[in-house]
Amino acid sequence: MERGVTLHRAIEVACAEPMTRRTEIVTLDEARGRILSDPLSSKVDDPHFDNSAMDGFAVKSSDCSSTETRLEIIGTSQAGGDQPPSVGKGQACRIMTGAPVPSGADAIVMIEDTVIEGNHVVITGPARVEYIRHRAENLAQGQEALPKGTQLGAAELALAATMGHGEIEVVAKPKIAILSTGDELVPAGSEINSGQIYESNSHAISALVERMGCEAIRLESVPDSLEELQNTFDSLTEYDAIITSGGVSMGDWDLVRKLMEDEGNIHFWRMKVRPGGPPLFGTWKGTPLIGLPGNPVSSQVVFHILVAPWIQHSLQTHPELGPSLSDKVRVRLKNPLRGAPEKLCLRRIKISIEGNDLVAESHTHQGSGNLHSMVAHNGLTLLPPDTAGKVGDVIDALWLR
Repeated sequence: MERGVTLHRAIEVACAEPMTRRTEIVTLDEARGRILSDPLSSKVDDPHFDNSAMDGFAVKSSDCSSTETRLEIIGTSQAGGDQPPSVGKGQACRIMTGAPVPSGADAIVMIEDTVIEGNHVVITGPARVEYIRHRAENLAQGQEALPKGTQLGAAELALAATMGHGEIEVVAKPKIAILSTGDELVPAGSEINSGQIYESNSHAISALVERMGCEAIRLESVPDSLEELQNTFDSLTEYDAIITSGGVSMGDWDLVRKLMEDEGNIHFWRMKVRPGGPPLFGTWKGTPLIGLPGNPVSSQVVFHILVAPWIQHSLQTHPELGPSLSDKVRVRLKNPLRGAPEKLCLRRIKISIEGNDLVAESHTHQGSGNLHSMVAHNGLTLLPPDTAGKVGDVIDALWLR
């Protein structure tokens, strides 16, 4: 077991024990938010045929070199209709947006630039060749358009449909069990007595797990009992991973750590970060287990910096197009922030745009029990060990999505 590792080393150790990656085929309707298991290529040319970008008339551009050209109307091209007649010299064909361009035509005149006189049309504006969408100008058949690891949102799903895919192979959602530990915890909404607190961490962690493309199974909290904790862990070995909160520090009642030391396999314990120093990563009878700190801010911060990258690695997500909880940015500080001796310091900050700059400031106190600070702020500093942030400093930060 490694102790007191850097964030970089913690990610490295965790990624050496990824969740099992499985795939499944789902319909396009079931693919929302899912992650592509392999690259997706187009089954067709897009567009599938030359078509008009405007309502108007398909013409020969050579017929429209003078103002107020008068052309014979020979038919209509409609989207999904019959093949339109070929356009010859001195002729024009009505055309709707998305309809096939008749053979012989090489330009479109907008309807606004025409006057209809019986079976003829007078052209009063330009004939534009750029208003024709040419076959395969967006995608050619067989062209890869969505890389492996892409999370399928609105645009990606529409593109998959355009490429002709009614079913898609995606990464099966790993099932992750989430539970908090501690005698003091009671469910939100229940009666609360002196010395008790409402359990909140499992709700936050479940939401973050779902955003990363996994299935969260939130369990009731487990009291401070080694026997109950062991029985609970034993019942969860069929899950793809277990995430706990609480019980990983150095106290006599930090039972997750004690049980993992005695019966499990700990790969590392404690990280050189603040807040969030005491997490552990290991396996319980072959199932990856991440023990997050019990303080609510610390548990969420460690998820952002450690668990999210581990999930991304396990699912082989795309670095830009896959699920992510934050973006690394450079921000200019508007107020001073204390660093941490020998630890990466993750202060909560509010990031906003001022002119061409991203600026950051802190609005609340930084205690790891102040859960409101995670709502009042939208970023985390990445202050290097032994480094304080001064007003005007430009530093690295995570802009939380």
